[in-house]
Amino acid sequence: MTGLFITLEGPEGAGKSTNREYLAEHLRAQGLDVVLSREPGGTPLAERIRELLLAPSDEPMAADTELLLVFAARAQHLAQVIRPALARGAVVLCDRFTDATYAYQGGGRGLSQERIATLESFVQGELRPDLTLIFDLPVEVGLARASARGRLDRFEQEGRAFFDAVRQAYLQRAEADPQRYRVVDAAQSLAEVQVQLDALLPELLERARG
Repeated sequence: MTGLFITLEGPEGAGKSTNREYLAEHLRAQGLDVVLSREPGGTPLAERIRELLLAPSDEPMAADTELLLVFAARAQHLAQVIRPALARGAVVLCDRFTDATYAYQGGGRGLSQERIATLESFVQGELRPDLTLIFDLPVEVGLARASARGRLDRFEQEGRAFFDAVRQAYLQRAEADPQRYRVVDAAQSLAEVQVQLDALLPELLERARG
């Protein structure tokens, strides 16, 4: 039995976590086994790596160090959570996955797509998300929402140019593969965003039921 792997992507303040819960509630109401997770993180060990990645530090983190830590956490997450859940036929809803690496480390940090793709193949093999929802919104809106939440993490402290590059990387990936990606206008109110998700639910249910 093979499950369904859905990832939710987007910048800071896009509402991914809230809307992941919304989707999970509706899918579970249809009797589906739904697993919620996030990246970086998803297991105790991967969450410790997440802390390293997000915590501001006096020592600058090299871009390659950041990239390797992201994939180290992902390898653990895949082994302990994602692959077992998919093997039993569950729907996995993951807050960020490898598209975030292409956006943040590729677009934001300027690392080559080829280097990321090499690690993607090494860590994931043939596994890719079945569907990716990109929650898109203007950079200034996302940063204002993130600031309102409290202290900013290491990524949230980056400048406007970084997040412009992240956003463009996400949108370019969506444009290049419209079969896998759905772009959600996350600048709207929560209620309006969830109307967009309601329109996607029939497709998610159809995919989940094979």
